[in-house]
Amino acid sequence: MKTDQPPADASARRPVGSFSAGAEIIESYLRTMPASPGVYRMLNKSGDILYVGKAKNLKKRVVAYTRAERLPLRLQRMVSETASMEMLTTHTEVEALLLEANLIKRLGPRYNILLKDDKSFPYILITGDHPWPQIVKHRGARNRKGEYFGPFASAGAVNQTLSHLQRAFLLRSCTDSAFSTRSRPCLLFQIKRCSAPCVERIGHIPYEKLVSQARAFLSGQSQSIQRELVTQMEEASEAMNYEEAAVYRDRIRALSQIQARQDINPLDIEEADVVALHQAGGQACIQVFFFRSGCNFGNRSFFPAQTQDQSPEDILAAFLGQFYDDKPPPKEILLSHSLAAADESLLTEALSQKAGHKVVLATAKRGDRRKMMEHAHDNAREALGRRMAESSAQTKLLAALAELFVLDSPPERIEVYDNSHIQGTNAVGGMIVAGPEGFNRNEYRKFNIRSEDLSPGDDFGMMREVLTRRFRRAQKEDPDRERGHWPDLVLIDGGQGQLQVAIDVLIELGIEDVLLVGVSKGPDRNAGRERFHVPGKAPFSLPPNDPVLYFLQRLRDEAHRFAIGSHRARRSKAISSSPLDDIAGIGAHRKKALLHHFGSARGVSEAGLADLQAVDGISATMAQKIYDHFHPTG
Repeated sequence: MKTDQPPADASARRPVGSFSAGAEIIESYLRTMPASPGVYRMLNKSGDILYVGKAKNLKKRVVAYTRAERLPLRLQRMVSETASMEMLTTHTEVEALLLEANLIKRLGPRYNILLKDDKSFPYILITGDHPWPQIVKHRGARNRKGEYFGPFASAGAVNQTLSHLQRAFLLRSCTDSAFSTRSRPCLLFQIKRCSAPCVERIGHIPYEKLVSQARAFLSGQSQSIQRELVTQMEEASEAMNYEEAAVYRDRIRALSQIQARQDINPLDIEEADVVALHQAGGQACIQVFFFRSGCNFGNRSFFPAQTQDQSPEDILAAFLGQFYDDKPPPKEILLSHSLAAADESLLTEALSQKAGHKVVLATAKRGDRRKMMEHAHDNAREALGRRMAESSAQTKLLAALAELFVLDSPPERIEVYDNSHIQGTNAVGGMIVAGPEGFNRNEYRKFNIRSEDLSPGDDFGMMREVLTRRFRRAQKEDPDRERGHWPDLVLIDGGQGQLQVAIDVLIELGIEDVLLVGVSKGPDRNAGRERFHVPGKAPFSLPPNDPVLYFLQRLRDEAHRFAIGSHRARRSKAISSSPLDDIAGIGAHRKKALLHHFGSARGVSEAGLADLQAVDGISATMAQKIYDHFHPTG
């Protein structure tokens, strides 16, 4: 791959702001643009990415942006804001498609169709890095050795399946460290959800057979596994070994419960995603049903942005590229709308290349598959209806909020701040963000309190540090307030004292146009009797049944939840940390070797140079560094 060098005067020819100005800048790039596959990016005068696109022929594709009559209003606005461009050539159009999807998902350009999804999908993992494999829920990067089954639509779906699998196959779910330190079976053995390999209640060969059965079941061989268990149950019963027969009976029931909970489970679908789109009122909802191993692993709704002037085919094509950017595609993807032939061919090739096996894109036209698609489409329509109703209610609440606090217009961005600590330790400040679409969790921020001058429990000092850091950064990164990161309303969890701290911070920073409101608990700290503190006004309360009061409580409670969660995470990390973590060059492997050799971090700190050098992986230089860390001179 290679990057294209932009003309030196491309962004300085004319002031940005009109379509003709943007088109002229784009034309200046066309003179040196290659006629090869690649990805192009439009940038505004601040260097923000406006749009990412891919092309089989960059020059032929980009020239279209200079002709206003061929562009929708959305892209005309994008061209008018364009101040410069960046190009990256690729070897093939498939490479360009995969790169485009990755960049759109990572950068979130304002004018692209965007898949707004901040949650990873959970999987079931049968580990392969231990002699006694473990069955667990896994979320995140799939870098642990083992076999992954999924994705599941939600944590609830995977937890329910995992519970039944434990009863059916009796595989351990404990951590490796817990496994190595057990001296007697845990409660899971008593309730028949584990075979207790930790204390050798089962041999290695029988346990491996259970693991193989679990793999086979999750790979789609559910019927053969059930038939095998039924045969074993009958043989045990005929031999009058009724306790063993009862164990097989319970395992069969557990497998049946996994299959019984499937709402729709077509017999001819082994591995597929069903993707249905519904559009209404300028918005779109995409419903995805996951089928793996012949079972329905649940469904999830997605609401892509920037779809108001797009066709269903274009929305689906953009969605598929971004959706499968960080997850393996299944063998078959059933779509509610047929894609353009060129898009279908390109996506099929790209997804097959990514998956390592052939991926088929198809539309369901008859039989059970058609019924299943109609079911998915009904879910998409209902989900979009609920979202539009919620959006309408949210709009009314924001308008009422503007009236309550005398704002010029409904707030587009509300920030709420809260602190959490235990007697001043592991103090964390939390900021949550809400707007017309509800909570914007991608914008949440936590602030680890850094100041060493604060006395334990100094809430005022913590709030001062959090707000100072937040707004200094806003002044530095977005001085012109063009990126939508400045709040219209700031809510502070606290009374007049906390509010005054916030006022002082903004005065010191020279910020005069951000409304601050303190939210304090009322008499006896009862929820529903909150007091609101606005600069220049007497504190007031709202009627207990006022919808705006409920809305403000939700905002305050979400900030409280986020701050407490951030504090607990920091506290847990501090509890599990070790003095060895502060030594440069001591990673997980060396840390483990040192702790195994000396028994504790204290043992390491009291060791001599010769003792340290005796540890595997610790050189003379590293031993000296460790010794000097615990025995500083001067």
